[in-house]
Amino acid sequence: MISIRDLTRNYGEVRAVDSISLEIERGEVVGLLGHNGAGKTTVMKLLTGYLEPSGGSVRVGGIDVARDRAAAQRQIGYLPENAPLYPELAVQQYLQMMAALRGVPADRIDAAVLRAVHDTALEDRLGTPIHTLSKGYRQRVGLAQAIVHAPEVLVLDEPTNGLDPAQIQSIRELIRRLAERTTIILSTHILQEIEAVCDRVVVLIQGRIAADGRISDLLSSRTVRLSLAANDPVSVATRLSALPGIEATRSLGPDAENPGYSRFELDCAAGQNPVPAAIEVARDAGWRIAGAAVQRDTLEAFFTRLHERHATADRPESAA
Repeated sequence: MISIRDLTRNYGEVRAVDSISLEIERGEVVGLLGHNGAGKTTVMKLLTGYLEPSGGSVRVGGIDVARDRAAAQRQIGYLPENAPLYPELAVQQYLQMMAALRGVPADRIDAAVLRAVHDTALEDRLGTPIHTLSKGYRQRVGLAQAIVHAPEVLVLDEPTNGLDPAQIQSIRELIRRLAERTTIILSTHILQEIEAVCDRVVVLIQGRIAADGRISDLLSSRTVRLSLAANDPVSVATRLSALPGIEATRSLGPDAENPGYSRFELDCAAGQNPVPAAIEVARDAGWRIAGAAVQRDTLEAFFTRLHERHATADRPESAA
């Protein structure tokens, strides 16, 4: 449904999106996860045609967004972080106007508005001026305008930002209902949001894709953290990498809690626990061990480790 190839966007000398490629199938619910400034909103603006890319391409339903933006946008419903509302209008007036702007034929506007209102549970607010609504209801109106033309793709930028817990739960339930018939992409920096509504997560760090996959797949791998003291830290990574079941080994630098020790991280194959073998290797080599632990398989732990890996990779050699 969506094909993104080598997408790049620069703001002057700042590269906000750095050559990302992504394929999203019809019916998927995909979460863009990242800290503020990771590039999530820029990706969404590029996807919806509100920004032009500095390089690469975006296709929605086979249509190149840059070449035929209007045709691509007819397939997209978009709720930006700040919903584009007209506070002086009543809910029904606003949605009728948006339906017309979205190209809904005049004889179908009322039916389209009623369907969107039903989907977002706004039936009892049709005659209410938007400026009198709570933030939760204004967010519902924003969602209603995004789906009033029955789009194939729904793009939601931080859809629960600033809402209270009850409003957040209500919006998440609404998104899950909409997902039954629409391809959805939502951006967030809230881990619980991803776990609550998404099938798949794409993690952005500094404008690049750091991870992409179904949540269950990303969390199925095991990671082991070791804190060791050795005369030759380079040999530690080499010897640990040779252990059965180890897919990758990384040095994370000095252990702040244990002066003189260094931290290492091991990616393990599914079902493997290399801690006993690693301890045996350490003893044979004369290394001192301050700690060894298997990391919990949670999205929070995965996200934290991912950022630590990138921070370590970006650290200058002189600072290691």
